[in-house]
Amino acid sequence: MQMKPEEIQALIDKAKEAREFSYSPYSDYMVGAALLAENGEIIIGCNVENAAYGPSNCAERTAFFTAVSKGLRGFRAIAIAGGKRNGESDFAYPCGVCRQVMAEFCDPDSFLIIIGKSREDYRVHTLKELLPESFGAENLNF
Repeated sequence: MQMKPEEIQALIDKAKEAREFSYSPYSDYMVGAALLAENGEIIIGCNVENAAYGPSNCAERTAFFTAVSKGLRGFRAIAIAGGKRNGESDFAYPCGVCRQVMAEFCDPDSFLIIIGKSREDYRVHTLKELLPESFGAENLNF
């Protein structure tokens, strides 16, 4: 799936807006995500930390879980923007758990993961590039 540069930039803008909602008092690493559903809706998410660490949630999973709880199942792309509080944005790649959640709901060959430092400085990958040889429902014996 291809996206026009202006579509990518608009999604990065939404991810940067979502980043401002981050609750990250322990790491000071703020992440925002903007998930583009097949119907054109954009669902945002931010990282939410917890003093016990384990109950923390990444921005990407927050966006996916919000979308799924709204009944959405088809997704085209996600933009991720992250970096230290009061610092320069960084290329914030999704963790392995987030990549696995993406694999549950997205076509690995066409779902795009956009890692944005800014509207002009970003990288675009397919899920398959970032999660080769993934584990999915097809691996389970039913």
